[in-house]
Amino acid sequence: MAFNYKKSVTFRLGQAAKAHRSRAGTHLSRIGLHPGQEAVLKILFDTDGQTMSQLASALSVQPPTVTKMVTRLSAQGFLRRASSETDGRLSRVFLTDEGRALVETIDKSWKRLEREALAGMEDKDRKKLRKLLRQVEKNLGSRLADDIDLEPDEAE
Repeated sequence: MAFNYKKSVTFRLGQAAKAHRSRAGTHLSRIGLHPGQEAVLKILFDTDGQTMSQLASALSVQPPTVTKMVTRLSAQGFLRRASSETDGRLSRVFLTDEGRALVETIDKSWKRLEREALAGMEDKDRKKLRKLLRQVEKNLGSRLADDIDLEPDEAE
């Protein structure tokens, strides 16, 4: 019997992620952002003045991706770059007043998206889903899956 990928958890997770990104894009476009850019602003809101490498690590993306995002957000007036006071080779990224003010609007968009995504779910199911997703993230992030030798029947 062929593997029914449409019933697999990973397929459903991928589909949910695509739907989430699309819906997030709709909300974020209303405030002049693209998906992913809001995360840069939120990270800097929590810890302003990070280096490009620190941002790349926090976002789990490659440095060129961060460079592009920071360049675009700087052009919009939400961020500014400055040379590090201790190491001139490093560039630090800071929120502008406009970027800091936008974070409250981002929070409202995230809350709206959260309500939409989890509509009809009970609180206990939301908590369980959050826990399960953290475990999937941990498993995939640690590459544990490469070390597990599953039998074909176990993978279904």
